[in-house]
Amino acid sequence: DQPATFSFTKENEARIPGILAKYPKGREQSAVMPLLWLAQKQNDNWLPQAAIELVAKICNMPVIRVHEVASFYTMFNLAPVGKHFIQCCTTTPCWLAGSDAVVKACKDTLGIEVGETTKDGMFTLREVECLGACANAPMVQINFDTYEDLTPERFGQILDELAAGQPVPTGPQIDRQFSAPVGGPT
Repeated sequence: DQPATFSFTKENEARIPGILAKYPKGREQSAVMPLLWLAQKQNDNWLPQAAIELVAKICNMPVIRVHEVASFYTMFNLAPVGKHFIQCCTTTPCWLAGSDAVVKACKDTLGIEVGETTKDGMFTLREVECLGACANAPMVQINFDTYEDLTPERFGQILDELAAGQPVPTGPQIDRQFSAPVGGPT
């Protein structure tokens, strides 16, 4: 269901001049991605058509051009997603490290397929291309946090913890600091 209107909150409205100021005069169209991102973050991680139209007006662009940007990049959602938006990387490094088993664990734990949202609206599952943590494969991104060095068992635990409203440590899920070698620097 698309809302009839969209407006930025006062706080986000105040951020718009700063975003536009990052680009040369007459090049306001360059702000399309950060403005779409701002709208999406404000709107439970998805972009309604009314937000696309507002960003087009701010950037002085045809609506279709803004829609082309929003529909091209997987970082933008054009339909509502669950409270926990799960993006499983299945690009070659993650696939070689076992992302298929991580995706299966997600499907089995949540009872949904890729592209679906649980009936309670808590989880949405998507497969995506590289999320940029290849050294820590397999990995997933849930909303704005990454979970790396996953096993199917650990990912199932993460999903259970999120469902229970418990805090979940982000980043590597093994004894590793960021993307340093396992066991520490050599």
